[in-house]
Amino acid sequence: MMKLYAIADLHLPGGEDKPMNRFGSHWDNHFARISEDWRQRVREEDTVLIPGDISWAMQVENALPDLESIGALPGRKVLLRGNHDYWWPSIQRLRELIRPWRMDAIQNDALDLGDVVVCGTRGWMLPVPENPLSAENEKIYRRELLRLEMSLQRAAELAKGRPVVAMTHYPPLLRYWRDTEPAAMLSRWGTAAVVYGHLHGEAIREGFSGVHGGVRYCLTSCDSLGFRLQEIDWRSESGLGETNY
Repeated sequence: MMKLYAIADLHLPGGEDKPMNRFGSHWDNHFARISEDWRQRVREEDTVLIPGDISWAMQVENALPDLESIGALPGRKVLLRGNHDYWWPSIQRLRELIRPWRMDAIQNDALDLGDVVVCGTRGWMLPVPENPLSAENEKIYRRELLRLEMSLQRAAELAKGRPVVAMTHYPPLLRYWRDTEPAAMLSRWGTAAVVYGHLHGEAIREGFSGVHGGVRYCLTSCDSLGFRLQEIDWRSESGLGETNY
């Protein structure tokens, strides 16, 4: 049976001079370390979800070497756009470019993986009660909520009772604020698990990994995982209790 893994925020160079160890020595050779773990654990029949911030490239042509490097690793890969993926072209063009590397991309829609259906959208920063969003950010946040519901609806149509795993780049909830609109929506649609990224450094402490509202959440930014893939369990009874770890 297929295993499902996730890792976000690979931040590959994309031809840009942006070594990630500027953010600390723990980022030294980070993709080599991720790749070593990936090759040891992922089989060809498995799938790896990559929820955003894949490459620093500004144009898709410059992102292709990074995508090829990911494509050379075992298993099927499913990409989602992050806030730094400026290189991301139209979804149709991207899917054509990455198909030879056993890659798929999700953009406000869903993908049938057989054992499970995956859906997703980028998301946006949350309107934290003590720090309301600006009018422009509120507009983007509302638009992303609509896109999340579109994704979940499409996933439900494909799944026909099978488990659904959602991908977002931005966190749909936080450790100290879990009763958010995205979290309520994910619970309402019966989502089995959610993987997200975006949080780095000190912000990792704001992330939530555990069960809330019957949904299992996994923060998968690569530095939060120690540059190892996270296996995603969508088969367990997620709603048996609230956990936070």
